[in-house]
Amino acid sequence: MKKVLVLGGGFAGIEAAIYLRKQGVETTLVSDRDYFYIYPTSIWIPTGEATREDVSIPLDQLAQKHGFQLIIDPVTAVEAKSRTVTLQSGRVLDDFDYLVVAIGQGKMQHPGIENSLSICGKPEEADELYRRLDTLIEKGSGKIAMGFGGNPHDTSAVRGGPAFEVLFNVHTLLKRKGIRNNFELTFFAPMEKPGQKMGPKALAMMDKMFEMTNIAKKVGSKITAFETDGITFADGTKLESDLTMFIAAGKGHPVLEASDLPLSEAGFVVTNEFNEVEGFDGVYAIGDSANLMGPEWRAKQGHVAEVMAKNVAYNIFQHMQNIHSKESYIEHLNILCVMDTGNGAAFVYRSESGGKMIPLPIIGHWMKKGWGWYCRQSKLGRIPRLPGM
Repeated sequence: MKKVLVLGGGFAGIEAAIYLRKQGVETTLVSDRDYFYIYPTSIWIPTGEATREDVSIPLDQLAQKHGFQLIIDPVTAVEAKSRTVTLQSGRVLDDFDYLVVAIGQGKMQHPGIENSLSICGKPEEADELYRRLDTLIEKGSGKIAMGFGGNPHDTSAVRGGPAFEVLFNVHTLLKRKGIRNNFELTFFAPMEKPGQKMGPKALAMMDKMFEMTNIAKKVGSKITAFETDGITFADGTKLESDLTMFIAAGKGHPVLEASDLPLSEAGFVVTNEFNEVEGFDGVYAIGDSANLMGPEWRAKQGHVAEVMAKNVAYNIFQHMQNIHSKESYIEHLNILCVMDTGNGAAFVYRSESGGKMIPLPIIGHWMKKGWGWYCRQSKLGRIPRLPGM
């Protein structure tokens, strides 16, 4: 029987392994950590509404449920042409027929970025955000700045939604505690119109939300450095901050940048619409590792990564049967999220036909909570998967 090696234990890698096993394909998954981290629900860790354990699923449980082999060992080198993968332990994997690359992406670096924390970085950073915010709350006042950056070589690698969510959740928490007026909350980003991928109507609604919550904005100027007490910008200004949360834009993963795989200008693995790496038979790249084709507003999101993963599982199985049938991810490209505010949410959707943002007071918050429960239970096979989810 032919074997598949999947690199990465995130949304793309887990989904690929699950669906390959549904096809009866012998599959091994390699991950650098022993749990699947549900990033979309980690937004509640800084405000104490969730813990890391709440938003994590042990990978051994997923492996046991779905029947794939599991190796916990970071990937240090990929030689796709020779079908060789080297792990941190020194172990070399070369006994496989198909390779699915899903080890995520690297991060754009800024001077002094160690003076900030990210909700989309290492899980430990979310825990530290909680501790730092709790200290400020005990103090009773402070200046908090939260934002995200861009990659001039790839606009799809920007992850702005979680920054908005954490910021609005912090606003809600401080308001509930009756100390919101003692804090300065500021959103920052280098682009003139952050969030414009959602469409003009959604962008206008975001501006109204900032006004209603008394959250200041600092946009349109390049970030020059992060300092212990704030952020400096190319226009010569400085945003003072006691706590800085920043989501750096994505770039190519360092391991993949050092590999023999073809890369985009931003360092992502170049594939066709079927996620095949052309010229490398049996090699695929999905999720954040892959260069995302499509319109200017396209964005790397978990649901797109999962579509890629399902398609690749199908494409590999068909290839094994010598059947010329392939699934493309292009028709599934859209921006879709429930942007949580702690006391409600907004439904955000963008496709070729335009964008929309629909306010969901109160119920929206519980809809996103429900999705988090559904994600965990369905991945573990305790409840059926819903079509399209």
